[in-house]
Amino acid sequence: MPDTIYLDDAATTRMRPEVLDAMMPYLTEMYGNPSSIHSFGAQCNAACEKARKTIAGLINAKDNEIYFTSGGTESDNWAIKSVAYMKKDKGRHIITSAIEHHAVMETCEALIREGFEVTFVGVDEMGIIKMDDLRAAIRPDTVLISVIYANNEIGTIQPIREIGELARSKGVLFHTDAVQAFGHVPIDVEAEKIDMLSASAHKVNGPKGVGMLYMRNSARIPPMVHGGPHERRRRAGTLNVPGIVGFGKAAELAGAGMPENMAKVTAMRDYLIDRILAEIPHSRLNGDRVRRLPGNANISFRYIEGESMLMMVDMKGIAASTGSACASGSLDPSHVLLAIGLPHEIAHGSLRMTMSERTTKEELDYTVEALKEVVGKLRSMSPLYEDAVKNKEV
Repeated sequence: MPDTIYLDDAATTRMRPEVLDAMMPYLTEMYGNPSSIHSFGAQCNAACEKARKTIAGLINAKDNEIYFTSGGTESDNWAIKSVAYMKKDKGRHIITSAIEHHAVMETCEALIREGFEVTFVGVDEMGIIKMDDLRAAIRPDTVLISVIYANNEIGTIQPIREIGELARSKGVLFHTDAVQAFGHVPIDVEAEKIDMLSASAHKVNGPKGVGMLYMRNSARIPPMVHGGPHERRRRAGTLNVPGIVGFGKAAELAGAGMPENMAKVTAMRDYLIDRILAEIPHSRLNGDRVRRLPGNANISFRYIEGESMLMMVDMKGIAASTGSACASGSLDPSHVLLAIGLPHEIAHGSLRMTMSERTTKEELDYTVEALKEVVGKLRSMSPLYEDAVKNKEV
């Protein structure tokens, strides 16, 4: 048993050794600028184009539809803001869901302050967007629909193909934040009629600080970063060659191992969920039981507070999360859990455990036993639990 059990892959993943090996030459002897004409630059440019081709292949895109960025947050900002500014003469209305990542939520809120209108479509108790409400929200001045592919907190996978077909039929551009889904579940931008897609290398065993925006050639949204001819004049700035090479290698490995990894990780996920729900009273799974990311288990434990639980499991050597890493430090309950209908007191007692193909059954057994002890101890100190016992609610 390792000293630390890592169950926070939704926050970031461990870089695979093969990825680091692929990057090392471009951190040392192959240090050219890929925009330079000489051989040093040509070598690096070729390496970036190879990565671009690999990443495009993983989502059935064309090579020239992949644009490298600093990560998912930049990609989300680029897609949403640039469409809004480009289409503002046609309309200033954007549609998104109530359970987006903060990179999308706060970008939309920034646009609202600039005079744009945003409709936040609700989800059902499983976290799946209400398609009837989405259809009803579309207006003549709607210019963009942005819906997360798979939620970063509860793991629910959205009906992306249905959303894409709806957007296409209405002549509205469709963007999806696929940061959690890319490399973990099959994605086909053609079949799903996706116009723009955001992804990040560090969520798929690659390096931090590099991501991509898939932009359908017909979308032609303007650049957000200006300053040079890089990325076909769509995104200025010298390319992060080692990061891009690492991203390409991570994508290659993810694609090659996807069927096997999905089956293995799903089995581990279900094992963990089943044991917790069976052995820890007053616990509930958040998100859809089947339509969820292979490695995501988000559980609410009644009568306790999530931050205390997180600290206590950390003391037992288990790294987990109460939700999005980007929202850590906030004392407010998760907007995702509130959107699926959980009351504040239950939403506060939630724990997100996300795993990978490296996770073992022994680690999960240890985790369940540790959770039993932690939850029991916290409930013994909880006035809410004491009241529930007195009122014979438990």
